[in-house]
Amino acid sequence: MSQIWHQQTLRLTSRQRGFHLVTDEIVSQLDHIDDIRIGLMHIHILHTSASLTLNENADPTVREDFETHFTRAVPEDTSLYQHTLEGPDDMTSHIKASLLGNSLTLPIRNGQLALGTWQGIYLCEHRNNGGSRSLVATLTGTS
Repeated sequence: MSQIWHQQTLRLTSRQRGFHLVTDEIVSQLDHIDDIRIGLMHIHILHTSASLTLNENADPTVREDFETHFTRAVPEDTSLYQHTLEGPDDMTSHIKASLLGNSLTLPIRNGQLALGTWQGIYLCEHRNNGGSRSLVATLTGTS
């Protein structure tokens, strides 16, 4: 049994604003996850206008409801904010990202993420056109 540490940068494809299930896209890019019997993956998004969360992976209406909720909770009203240089979704994207968070730590068991049956990783894209997003994944565990 040996200790493994591995870190890599991942790239997610560009998406429109919304909550997107990206578990498979992330896992398909991970080097060395197959080598870990017991461990953790820490994943961190390198942007301040998008976030990560773990939630329902089966029913797409959950992701639609997330978008509806956050749009109502943090309205794109430029009269409310000073930081609007990049448009009405500028400051609101930062607020939403702070509310949801920029990282997840998830268990690894026998070379796979140990997620619940109905759990998946969401990219929460808060910009109308956020572009490609970068993540840093750090894997640690024993082989």
